[in-house]
Amino acid sequence: MSIAQALTASSRGGSRWLLLASLALNLFFVGVALAMIFRAPAPSYWDPNVFVRVERLAATLPPADAEILRNQISANHTAIDAAQTKYHSARRHIHEVLQQEPFDVEAMRAATAQTRAARLNFDQTIQGVFADIAAKITPAGRQALANWPPGRRKAGSDKRS
Repeated sequence: MSIAQALTASSRGGSRWLLLASLALNLFFVGVALAMIFRAPAPSYWDPNVFVRVERLAATLPPADAEILRNQISANHTAIDAAQTKYHSARRHIHEVLQQEPFDVEAMRAATAQTRAARLNFDQTIQGVFADIAAKITPAGRQALANWPPGRRKAGSDKRS
């Protein structure tokens, strides 16, 4: 056997391994790409509508507490809806001001001040209703409120010094 024949024979075996390694790597990348395409996105738990979030919250409470929650929200629906609508409208106004040409910095300051006031009113409205709810529900229901959304670290478990 000559040196030329020996080199040709060994390069054929090496090229087979190279071909197999290349095929394996390509199949791996195709698998990763398919997994990325077909993977379902994580469900969104945040909805800007407070009434949708309240229903999600009610689903995690004991049934009697969920009923108290729904009744209190229903009793205050008009006030909550008005505060929420005013807040969302103020947020939209900021977007409108940002899109105006020429840009008016004073209009932006006024829009952000209006949004802060609307947010404060919305927070005070919904937090007042939830304070009333917390006073009426069971300790288990209050724990569920404290630990909402589900899967979050339990309230009081963060022991920072």
